[in-house]
Amino acid sequence: MDPSTEAVIAAQLGRAPRAPRSVAHTCPCGLPDVVETAPRLPDGAPFPTLYYLTCPRAAAAVSRLEAGGLMRAMTARLAHDEGLRRSYEAAHEDYLARRRKAALQAGLDPLPPGTQSAGGMPERVKCLHALVAHELAVPGASRLGREAADAAGPWWADGPCVAVMPDGPGAVRPPDETKGGP
Repeated sequence: MDPSTEAVIAAQLGRAPRAPRSVAHTCPCGLPDVVETAPRLPDGAPFPTLYYLTCPRAAAAVSRLEAGGLMRAMTARLAHDEGLRRSYEAAHEDYLARRRKAALQAGLDPLPPGTQSAGGMPERVKCLHALVAHELAVPGASRLGREAADAAGPWWADGPCVAVMPDGPGAVRPPDETKGGP
């Protein structure tokens, strides 16, 4: 990953990203909002979250949905809607296949069978952040991720979540430290 891109992601997260591989989705504001991570950390520890939502505004919008009970409502729908359940199982299989492919491309051992995919798949909805990140990275892969992304609203509407400064590669500052920033 380009060091300036990694610096933007670090500014978004407030810490250095762990095992980033690539930007999986770019926000309409022009900055990354989803990063693809390696299935294993540099020390070899499993890291099952393949797609990670990095934009703090997107994460906050999704957190509000979680706090409002959307996960419970979605889980209840899984119990009564066969088509939705099949779609969620397909999203689970897609996530596992993509994570396995990422491991093999990176020359890493894939995660062991039985390692969960993301967001509680396929039995329940546990983390909307993971589902939204998967859907943004792979449009059409996660019906519930799309629903949550749509419900989160336009998190990018106020402009970039971090200011990229013309000070050179990797020069980023949170907007509250930049005069006139969002």
